[in-house]
Amino acid sequence: MKLDHKGLKDKASWENAGIKLPLYDVEEAARAGKTEPEWIHFGAGNIFRAFIGKIADNLLSEGLTNKGMICAETYDRETVEKAYAPYDNLFIDITLKANGERERRVRGSVAESIVCVDSESGGRKRLEEIFRSPSLRLVSFTITEKGYYLTDANGGYLASAKKDIEAGPGKATGMIPLLTALLFERFRADAPPLALVSMDNVSQNGRILRDSVLTIAGEWTKRDLVPAEFVKALENEKIFSFPWTMIDKITPRPNEDEAEGLTALGVEGMEIFVTDKKTYVAPFVNAEEPGYLVIEDSFPNGRPPLEKAGVYMTDRETVNKAERMKVTACLNPIHTGICTFGRLLGYELFADAVTDPDLSALAHIIGYKEGHPVVDDPKILSPEAFLKEVLEVRFPNRYLGDTNARIAVDISQMLAIRFGETVSEHVKRHGSAKGLIGIPLAIAGWLRYLDGTDDEGRPFEISPDPMLPQLKACLDGSAEDDGDALHKRLLPLLSNESIFGSDRYDAGIGSTIEKIYQEMLRGNGAVRNTLKKRLPRTEEDQCRR
Repeated sequence: MKLDHKGLKDKASWENAGIKLPLYDVEEAARAGKTEPEWIHFGAGNIFRAFIGKIADNLLSEGLTNKGMICAETYDRETVEKAYAPYDNLFIDITLKANGERERRVRGSVAESIVCVDSESGGRKRLEEIFRSPSLRLVSFTITEKGYYLTDANGGYLASAKKDIEAGPGKATGMIPLLTALLFERFRADAPPLALVSMDNVSQNGRILRDSVLTIAGEWTKRDLVPAEFVKALENEKIFSFPWTMIDKITPRPNEDEAEGLTALGVEGMEIFVTDKKTYVAPFVNAEEPGYLVIEDSFPNGRPPLEKAGVYMTDRETVNKAERMKVTACLNPIHTGICTFGRLLGYELFADAVTDPDLSALAHIIGYKEGHPVVDDPKILSPEAFLKEVLEVRFPNRYLGDTNARIAVDISQMLAIRFGETVSEHVKRHGSAKGLIGIPLAIAGWLRYLDGTDDEGRPFEISPDPMLPQLKACLDGSAEDDGDALHKRLLPLLSNESIFGSDRYDAGIGSTIEKIYQEMLRGNGAVRNTLKKRLPRTEEDQCRR
């Protein structure tokens, strides 16, 4: 069986293999979506196909739209060249259930895939055509947290942003400058209003996207590269809206076991590719069964009936509460807190790390003791039920094959969001965050992880992080420091509000993090010993000790 339009015509073979096929005319949906584009998504990675592409597929299956969506890859051209184009933009969606069952389904919701990371592909010209199109009404994004930022830790413009600011809209290459240039094209074409919907794990993601676009447009206005009227249009949410969202679905890298399983069923070309940019891509995606998407219902030019495809459509306040519940308290902080300890203790899979007795205790403290008490209930989702599902069903699911190394990517960009909000709320409520145990452990564990050796002294590869050179320069040699020297070393780092969201010393936990970090530097086994020493124990645990 071949995964392309022609190959799908052999329905019997796919059905015999237990792989479900689209319930609509895939080629017609692709034609309609390209001719009259309605929805374009930036970021062609795994979360897009496992969730947003699935939502679009459900809309097509239910007859709620007749148009496929367009996706544009903003980082790695090989993603499109190797995982989209050879397969007519089809992909196989594999749901990995906690009981070990698998559901395999071909999705045909992608009408067109575009490379927009260079000028050679012609992607820029095609994007301009799409953005001028009157039919376009929805633009969405999964470009990761770092995709929205224009400044460095010191508040200055990144070199790439500075270059795009000076170059102007015609030569912009970075994601946000390119988007702003495309919006300028739409403005000049006097096209209908547009909703720009960030679906990334960023607190108040719609606000951040809007602020970033306005920053670029404002700089261009200062240089007379765009008119002031364009900025006024961007500020008018009846013309360009920026809804807030919360998204939640664990989507690991393509799994070798799933590739072998599809090949055994008779599907051709199911290899996993690792691109030159170290992106793991395949013509299939594997993900967990649960998924949550909450969107502020602010669409000035109408929208698809997303609520009929499982999306929660609500107001901004509810979205913000749901997002804070997930990103700052009940899921992402646990992910970040456990994955580095997983590397330090020699676990490859996150599921194995989070079920380690010490790390399970840490996860429960971060979630139940520190995060959950400061959560503002969004009502549409129960924080208690959400956290219970996370810790008892989703995280222990070994069938996902999710690795600690994947989760540990770009942690420096996430700390302010994933820990900063909870720390600040504890300071607000109690005057200090000194009572916290799990979050200081998690931050100290991240610092120890940056040493690149596990608890037995064995080296491992630190996951990519844009701040890694600065962090390594700050921490290298810290094992030889005494208390005062270590404090001087860590002071600039732990007081950096750009990284942590607030000064850890002002919050009352800076010195605690220093002490925990120093304990973890005391030779082999120090990480495990520190966890056992620092984590509170039940009476049963104390008796066993």
